[in-house]
This record gives sequence, C-alpha cells and structure tokens, in this order.
Amino acid sequence: MSDATLENITTAVYILAAVLFIVGLKRLSSPATARSGNILGAFGMLSAIVVTLVVNDIVDWEWIIAGLVAGGAIGLVMARMVQMTAMPQMVAVFNGFGGGASTVVAAAELFRANDANNVTDILAVSVMASAIIGAVTFTGSMIAFGKLQGLVASRPVLLPGRNILNALLIAGALGMAGWLIGVPDLVVVFAVMVALALILGVMVVIPIGGADMPVVIALLNSYSGIAAAATGFVLGNNALIIAGSLVGASGIILTRIMCKAMNRSIANVMLGGFGAVDSAAAGTIGDRPVRSVGAEDGAMVLGYARSVIFVPGYGLAVAQAQHNVRELADLLQARGADIKYAVHPVAGRMPGHMNVLLAEANVPYDELYDLDQINDEFQRTDVAVVIGANDVTNPAARNDESSPIYGMPILNVDQAKSVIVMKRSLSPGFAGIDNDLFYLENTMMFFSDAKQGMMELVAEVKEL
Repeated sequence: MSDATLENITTAVYILAAVLFIVGLKRLSSPATARSGNILGAFGMLSAIVVTLVVNDIVDWEWIIAGLVAGGAIGLVMARMVQMTAMPQMVAVFNGFGGGASTVVAAAELFRANDANNVTDILAVSVMASAIIGAVTFTGSMIAFGKLQGLVASRPVLLPGRNILNALLIAGALGMAGWLIGVPDLVVVFAVMVALALILGVMVVIPIGGADMPVVIALLNSYSGIAAAATGFVLGNNALIIAGSLVGASGIILTRIMCKAMNRSIANVMLGGFGAVDSAAAGTIGDRPVRSVGAEDGAMVLGYARSVIFVPGYGLAVAQAQHNVRELADLLQARGADIKYAVHPVAGRMPGHMNVLLAEANVPYDELYDLDQINDEFQRTDVAVVIGANDVTNPAARNDESSPIYGMPILNVDQAKSVIVMKRSLSPGFAGIDNDLFYLENTMMFFSDAKQGMMELVAEVKEL
C-alpha cells in the first residue's frame, strides 16, 4: 500500500479510537454501563496501539503479539488478585507508570532528534513538558502508593520550609528546561532537570495526609494524562494527544468534584497537612459513654423497621461484606422494609469505590443514592445502618466550627430515628478526629467486623 493509504488508515483508526474513548468515558459515569464503557475504551486504545506499531513498521508482528500476550497476562493476574480495598494503590501505580513512561519516551525522542540534528523549538518545549510532568507524576504516585499501602507514614510529613524548597525545585526545573530549549544536546542538564522533577513529586505528596489520598490520586491521574498528551505532541501522535487530554480533563473534573464534597480547595489539599492526628486531641477519642448493641437486639430494631438506609464505608470494603449486606437487605425487603443505600462521594479510598463494591453484590442501581439525593430522607427513616463509614457521617462537620472537617458535606445519618454503627472500635477515620455520631442518644454501636456482624444480623433476622 502507498504511504497515503497507510496514513488514511491510521487517521481512520485514530478517529475511531477517539470516539470509543469519549463514549467509553461517558458510560463510566454510571455503574450500570461502566463495564461496557471500560471495554470500549480499552478496545479503542488497543486499536490505536496496534495500528501505530504496524503502519509505522516499528516492530515485527512477533513482537506485537508477544507484547499483547505478556501485557494481557499481567493485566489479567492483577485484575484477579488485587482486592477492591487495594484498588487505589493499583491506580496510583498505574498513574506512576504512565508518568514514568512519558518521561522515558520524551528522553528517547530528544536523544533521537539530537542525533538527527532536528530539534525544533516545538519539539523541545513538548519534551520538557512531558519529562517534567511525567517525572513529578511518577514519584508522587509512588509516594501515594506507599502511603496507602502502609509503606510510608500516612500522616502528613511537614518538613520545615517545604513550600520554599518546592518553589526552588520548580524554578530549577523550569530554568533547566529553558536552557535545554536553547541548547537541547546538554544531556547532563536534562538529567538534572528530571532529577529535580522527581524530587518535587516526592515533596508535593509527602506533606499530604491519608485523608486526602483519594483527591491526590485523582489529581495525579490528571497529571499522567497531561504528560501523555505532551508526549503525543513529542511523537506527533494524535491518538495519544486525545487520550491524554481526556484523562487530564476528567482527572481535574473528578478532583474538583471531590474537593467540593470535602468543602476544600485543591490548594488546601496540597498544602493543608490534613489527616494528622493531634496527640492532645487523640487522647479524648472514645472517652465518652456509648450505647452498644448485640446482634439479637440489632436484628429486633431492623426486623420491624419500615425504612432502612445502609451507609457503606471503608470498613465494609476491608471486610468484603457487600454480599452479606445485600443478603440482609433482601431479608428486610421481604419483611416489607423500604431499602436505600447512601453513598458519599469520598466514601472509601477512591471515587466510586462503594458503587463498585455494591455492584459486585448485584445491588439494584435504583437503590443507590448520592449525598444530595438521600440527605433529606434520613429524618424520615426508621434505621440508618453505618458500616465502616466515619468522617462522612460526623455531625461535627455541621455543628463544630473548630473541627478540621467543619463545612464538609456529610450524610445526615444522625437525623434518622435510630442509628446502628457497625465498627470494630471507636478509632477515628482518616481525618484523625473523634466522631460525635457514636455518642448520640439515638446511636447504637455494634462492635464487630463488618462481615461477621452482618452474618450475625442475618441469622438473627431469620429467627424473627
């Protein structure tokens, strides 16, 4: 085939891939269509990769097939072995790999262009942008992974003068980039620029506490997309530009949604050091009296309720109790109860975490309600069952102006006639503060692992 024909084929496949990206992204907005959206996006990327490798004669067919088999096998193993509770860590790692790949590709293209004496100003600017953003994304994502995995302290590490140091790192990286745009064959300068960006990635994420890791992951996801788009300009690849732009834009939108759900700005997330447990305050956690309940009494309360709202949180994810919750809900529905599920935007460790878990248990989508849809329902509800959720149900966000979470939109669980909180202890959530909900007169604490507790409740309700 002629070069013109091959170029037309490439363009057509890229357009198809772009359409699949956009349609897939749209379908990801609903749990009912998310699976098909994911498949469409993956097929679009696969098509773009294959046509790029084949048309440009980059590698032989044997290598393409080997790469597909190896990558597919790794993806399959990770998809099967990684628990839902570890999904945020995997997303962080993927973000980091994306950023690292952008940096490596940018470096390779710069060296290739230098050898050919063909470094234009546009190419140089694109390479620097791709390398810097990619390097920041790589180390920032690895630190986020470490915090979520427990390999790095989840509390904020507030180094003295960190903002000044970050400003110097940014200025240094940009200064090196400007130097390289004028003299692009200085390999040592390029290496120093990347090193400064790598350090910056660590310094940006280290001061952020565990409570804000979901927001950080969303923001780093956006960074990885921007780095990929910049790499697309480096390579002159339209599909990569489109895919990176979509990821970058959706990541920023998601970050904005999550910040709004926490009533905080991105600057406050990045600089606020939120998530540290104050040692003086920590001593007051759990000092107030609570009313505890066992499975038998809890089943009595639930068995004769006419309306029940389940509020899932990270404790449910850790215990993998979603199927048991669904079983209990089915029993209560059979007894005539109206069942709803209240899902806070930042419940769990990443956006959509609870939706995916409940979808695993085949919970009907029309029973899932977000914060704005469900909050007015609590005051008309007989029983609210909180399963492992903490900060997103804390009334201090409404009532205590001195609280670090004051102003954060929460689920109005405390307004239900009765509240059952299933939790292993009175320990605080990611924000590191006590939850006033635990001590209200209408609250009953069911101290148990979520899965075991749900199994006990199911058994007792069956005996009613």
